[in-house]
Amino acid sequence: MKNVRVGFKYLLSAVVLSLFLFQFPVMAASLPDFTQLVEENGPTVVNISTTQKIKRAHPALPPGMEIPEEGPFGDLFRHFFDEDGEGREFKSQSLGSGFIISADGYILTNDHVVDHAEEIIVRLNDRRELKAKLIGHDKRSDIALLKVEANDLPIAKIGRSSELEVGEWVLAIGSPFGFEQSVSVGVVSAIGRSLPSGNYVPFIQTDVAINPGNSGGPLFNLDGEVVGINSQIYSRTGGFMGLSFAIPVDMAMDIVEQLKTKGTVSRGWLGVLIQNVTRDLAESFGMDKPMGALISRVLPDSPAANAGLEVGDVVIGFNGKKVYSSSDLPPLVGRVQPGTTAEVKIVRSGKTLTRKVKIEELPGEEELKLSSTGEPASRINNRLKAAIANLSNQQRKEMKLEKQGGVLIKKVQDGPAKEAGLRAGDVILMINNVKVKGTAQLKEILKKLPKNKAIPLLVQRRGSPLFLAITLGDKEEKK
Repeated sequence: MKNVRVGFKYLLSAVVLSLFLFQFPVMAASLPDFTQLVEENGPTVVNISTTQKIKRAHPALPPGMEIPEEGPFGDLFRHFFDEDGEGREFKSQSLGSGFIISADGYILTNDHVVDHAEEIIVRLNDRRELKAKLIGHDKRSDIALLKVEANDLPIAKIGRSSELEVGEWVLAIGSPFGFEQSVSVGVVSAIGRSLPSGNYVPFIQTDVAINPGNSGGPLFNLDGEVVGINSQIYSRTGGFMGLSFAIPVDMAMDIVEQLKTKGTVSRGWLGVLIQNVTRDLAESFGMDKPMGALISRVLPDSPAANAGLEVGDVVIGFNGKKVYSSSDLPPLVGRVQPGTTAEVKIVRSGKTLTRKVKIEELPGEEELKLSSTGEPASRINNRLKAAIANLSNQQRKEMKLEKQGGVLIKKVQDGPAKEAGLRAGDVILMINNVKVKGTAQLKEILKKLPKNKAIPLLVQRRGSPLFLAITLGDKEEKK
């Protein structure tokens, strides 16, 4: 009986062991095979090398001193000093990746890969090297569009980043450290990540090994579709540490279309400074939980100001989408077409309200800097071709102007304003015999004025009134 029990135990152990061992091929078979994906999509990925000229300044020689023409000290002095102090130019090279999006040679990459490049060389999978032209670029999203003269090129299939799920397998092909056609795989770690350097990009976070040289390369899903553009890594060493970030391809292709058609990118602008809502702040505002974007400042003459948004409002929704943190709001606003009306859901004094805001185009970096530091917000007016701004109380006092009225000219571009003789610092008091009360009213007046007809314009320049005649061009296009 004892032998039977021992035999039964051995038999049971053998069965369990065989079942355990049988699982290994099943588990192995469940892992994805990337070989076909790489074979089909590898030819669509390119290596990008650029050449930039960098001016490096050295201190000038002390007065009365000259670099020796002969002897061992001449080269030594030239290494540390410039005779004129203007510096010398050096050539710098950088590497990156990209991928082909059209058979006639359009290529997508990162802006930082080709930034300030004097020459861009694209190396194809078949070893051909072609000079590329920069069609357009957008620093805020780190996207650049290139064009090479070629036909019948292999095209990367574009997918939908909006359908990505956390935990999904993804694959990157690129040129880390110059090693072309390198493949690395991983999973999607998170979606909709916001980084300090990319407020308008909801990044895809992955654990795919990305290193210098991978920038601008494609991120594929298992269907062989591009779902992102590898852009940044989080690293304390300069190399991969398990955190990499890709630009969603849905956003990238929208930017590509704008770069193709007009060479620039338009984004929506709300005109507020925001911060996160802490638990204590949420309690003080009568909220059940900390969420949303707290408005700490409303910029003057901004869409938010015109719609009645106030400091202390907490934005919890935008165009039907919830705003969980302050980082959620900029990408949502940025993707709205300027000129359209958006619904902003806010919490004010414990009550939930909805405000309609007419979104305007995001100003340039310089204009945003001025408006966020307390200076009047200046915007380029398309019909004037000049940056205009409302006057601050201090400026009115210094210029001895009335309490209301007048618009300050901050900058003049080539166009009607420059041709009429307007200068930066002029204050527009009247146009076509109508007193100017502010930038919003001036914009409405300009929209109604005829083109190619001289219009009287009264300005104040250095404390004295001056009439000018301005001839406007085409009316502002509706956006």
